[in-house]
Amino acid sequence: MGLIGNIIWFIFGGFFSGMAWILSGLFWCLTLIGIPYGLQCFKFASLSFSPFGKEVVYGDGAVSFLVNVIWCLLFGWWMALVNFMIGCLWCVTIIGIPFGKQFFKIAKLALAPFGAEVAAIRR
Repeated sequence: MGLIGNIIWFIFGGFFSGMAWILSGLFWCLTLIGIPYGLQCFKFASLSFSPFGKEVVYGDGAVSFLVNVIWCLLFGWWMALVNFMIGCLWCVTIIGIPFGKQFFKIAKLALAPFGAEVAAIRR
């Protein structure tokens, strides 16, 4: 499902999801303080372009928590909401459920991107 899923994903929503992360990264990189936020956005744009075969591994730490709170209050909540709503639309059909699950994965990531890493799924 990896390659074909990623191709279909890119055509039917992945492009826009990835571009949202890139635009967010550009917005954050306008200031010196926002550069770490922007770099994080660019890292997860690649996940948004092709999420099948990848998973998000969440770490922990007080600094990640603080930065995630700032991120969520300023920017992450609306990206999570949009991805969640698109995921719900995809889940209306049985065929769309795998794509909806990928949007839910990205919505969770939009709420707390710091301390998270993208890893290939091991089989």
